[in-house]
Amino acid sequence: MPLYPARLRPWIGSLLRFLPAALLVVLPVLSANVIAQQRDNVVAVVNADPITRKTLSHEVVKRYGVDVLDNMINRHLILQECTHNGIEVTKQEVGDEIRRLAAKFNLTLESYLQLLEEERDISPNQYSREIIWPMLALRRLVADKVQVSDAEIDKAFLAQFGEAVKCRLIMVADRGKADDLHQQALANPAQFAQLATQFSEDEASASVGGLIPPIRRSSGDSRLEAAAFALRNGDVSPVLQLGDQWIFLQAVKRISASNPSPQAMPAIREQITDRIRDEKMRSAASELFARLQREARVVKVIGNAELSNKHPGVAAIINGEQISIAVVGEECIKRHGLDVLEGEINRKLLTQGLRKMGKQVSEADLESEIARAATSYGYVHGDGSADLDAWIESVTSDGRTSREVYIADSVWPSVALKKMVEDKITLTEKDFKEGFESSYGPRVEVLAIVLSDQRSAQKVWEMARDNPTDQFFGSLAEQYSVEPVSSSNAGKVPPVRKHGGQPAVEREAFALKPGQLSGIIATGGKYIILRCQGFTEPVVSDPSAVRAELERDLKEKKLNRAMVNHFEELKKASEIDNFLAAGKEVSDAAARP
Repeated sequence: MPLYPARLRPWIGSLLRFLPAALLVVLPVLSANVIAQQRDNVVAVVNADPITRKTLSHEVVKRYGVDVLDNMINRHLILQECTHNGIEVTKQEVGDEIRRLAAKFNLTLESYLQLLEEERDISPNQYSREIIWPMLALRRLVADKVQVSDAEIDKAFLAQFGEAVKCRLIMVADRGKADDLHQQALANPAQFAQLATQFSEDEASASVGGLIPPIRRSSGDSRLEAAAFALRNGDVSPVLQLGDQWIFLQAVKRISASNPSPQAMPAIREQITDRIRDEKMRSAASELFARLQREARVVKVIGNAELSNKHPGVAAIINGEQISIAVVGEECIKRHGLDVLEGEINRKLLTQGLRKMGKQVSEADLESEIARAATSYGYVHGDGSADLDAWIESVTSDGRTSREVYIADSVWPSVALKKMVEDKITLTEKDFKEGFESSYGPRVEVLAIVLSDQRSAQKVWEMARDNPTDQFFGSLAEQYSVEPVSSSNAGKVPPVRKHGGQPAVEREAFALKPGQLSGIIATGGKYIILRCQGFTEPVVSDPSAVRAELERDLKEKKLNRAMVNHFEELKKASEIDNFLAAGKEVSDAAARP
């Protein structure tokens, strides 16, 4: 993975905040005929059974339609304003802006777009449509309202290159404490740094004796600047209130103004002008968008049964213009289509599997699974029965997941897989014996050191052998173990149980006696050294006392493993063509400027 300048990462965040989040979407300009043709296209084929774009559109709107529509409404307001003012932002302009931004940070276009995908999960197509286009459109709409004056440039120049005062700062939340510290600083200015280190509540400056970045004129709070520039070296300022904090300063030294060369001045002036213009444009763009929202006449049809009957096929009406559900569906597919299609492909696989086995999922099966989930997460009534209402309220509390979607995406697939494997689940006496030993049997109390290579393991093992004490082993763990729990707890780790999924470790641990050192255990690409501290007493001695509980637990675990394995087998045995994923790669490539 390439390394990118650290200074670029915060800038990406600020760029994404250039517009309200609601604007980060572009309304597709598609004709009704094009959309109709697309809706009949096949986006995937699962064992010769097609999934059409129309089906995918319906499913993705069901899950994301309301959120995407909100974004599209705001985007459409900008589009209408551009049309009203005769403004058009071309693909060439979008591409030029992306190249300019890449060059600004000395990155190639490919590196810049790769950074966006890795850092922000934004594809080139999405970046062009949802971020750069709205930003350029708003800039064009407010450009004639933004002017940069000479006075503003001079003020910004002074803030950047003018005289500065290097200061120390003490900040506390309590006025009484501030006054007390202030008196101590006045009485002995030489101890200011010590007071800041010991008492200042601004951690960043306290760690360096209260030192803060130099204070310049016209760069922040005018009261702070006035206080700093009124001081001579070593002087302490009065106590000032900044927000809910009380602060005072000590001047360390004056820093003379910088005098850039005459040759550099044109570039500096241009840089300052661009920065001021960008700041003013952001402010003007936000004000414009707020006005557009305030004055807009918007009717949201989607999600409203009465309005949907009155306006069939319409998602919203914005200032008299309709946005169709088909258009919303296309935008949903652009943003969330791949994820939803993956779910639809899996649903096809499960449906085909059920049909082949002659099985069906009934409403009673679904209700039973919902009750099981509610109970397992502690949503129960006083009598121990499942509190279905509270559970459904919990899983739909994000405001995006409806009961219908929860059942379709979580409950139905789980029930379908259980139906396909439940007849294969059997419990043997060996299962009961191993399950009892694992859950209720004795465990080995150990100290552990985990190493990443055999050479280090051999070195540490020899040191542990030559000094066979728990204390020394613990110090070795703190110094050498690459595993966080053992490193931070002087080697102490949870007791090792039988049949816990680490057979090599278990065999070695249960062969040890208290005080003994294990050999070097190679497992999972790591090298482990154990020191035995003893054995725990069994929790339960009579297996029959917990057989019913153990049976439920073992069956659940076996069922879950069988479900995962069966689904993987279904996928391996199936022929799946995902045309949408292939199309996205082509679309992203085409979107690259």
